[in-house]
Amino acid sequence: MRTWLVTGGAGFIGSHFIRHMLKADPTLHIVNLDKLTYAGSLDNVRDLADTDRYTFVRGDILDGTLVGDLLAKHRPARIVHFAAESHVDRSIAGPAVFVQTNVAGTGALLDCAVRARDAGNAALRFVQISTDEVYGATQTGRFTEQSPLAPRSPYSASKAAADMLVMAYHTTYGLPVGIVRMANNFGPCQHPEKLIPLTITRALAHQPIPLYGDGSQVRDWVGTADSVRAIQMVAQQGADGEIYNVGGDCELTNRALAERIIAYLHDAVDSAITEALITHVADRPGHDRRYAIDHTKLTQTLGWHPTLDFDTFLRYTIDWYVTHSKK
Repeated sequence: MRTWLVTGGAGFIGSHFIRHMLKADPTLHIVNLDKLTYAGSLDNVRDLADTDRYTFVRGDILDGTLVGDLLAKHRPARIVHFAAESHVDRSIAGPAVFVQTNVAGTGALLDCAVRARDAGNAALRFVQISTDEVYGATQTGRFTEQSPLAPRSPYSASKAAADMLVMAYHTTYGLPVGIVRMANNFGPCQHPEKLIPLTITRALAHQPIPLYGDGSQVRDWVGTADSVRAIQMVAQQGADGEIYNVGGDCELTNRALAERIIAYLHDAVDSAITEALITHVADRPGHDRRYAIDHTKLTQTLGWHPTLDFDTFLRYTIDWYVTHSKK
């Protein structure tokens, strides 16, 4: 049975990816390496505990001995690297942990991958999960894979550095790699510090819903069910040393997104939930005004395109949080 090593698989996107892959490929065994920081939870993968094709290992990607032992024991064909600090606000308050995890952690993992490849695991390929934020902000057009990197927060700078390390290991050491840069993801199980779950949970509790500045920042949204398919395609079919953008073709201002969530909750759950809950707060430093992703390359080369209807998947996501708020 083939094995893939997934880092950060107890987090939001990683847990959805593991569940998707185990269903999509019945010959696959997945080893999930996760440190279980605040953003990772075993609840996200609890339903997989009895699956003999799934193994959970609690550990740090910076632990070279642990990672080396896992690579030697399981000889994975892929390392799919989700593990990262990912919240911009936290990176502004404390950037050091972002440099440690996202940059040093990725470098340590790459070192282990090269050693495993040199020890005989010729099938090993490293897939880096990244973000559209490495491109910075744009007022017009959409980011392509050729757009220059212009990160504007400690978080996005740490991810850009990690991406560059991945490509450097490909060029210098010949390590097979791929990079996936994704627009804003949403779906069930996302940590409540993120915009969509924050809006939902605050609204359900009749608490103020904070929006930075005037709320006119634009983000491109992609549902997790679409993004994990894209990651699978890149991991299985992507060309070596290539970068692939994943976008949802759904640009919304933060204010418009909050209003959609509130309107649905008002009609379906509680008529006391209204836009009066929206509270505009001081904007954060260096806040990017607009992200927009061009996924033409992924569509033309691998046949991926977003399939989810945004409003339908948003309602599904809201319903999940409503149900879990009652437990």
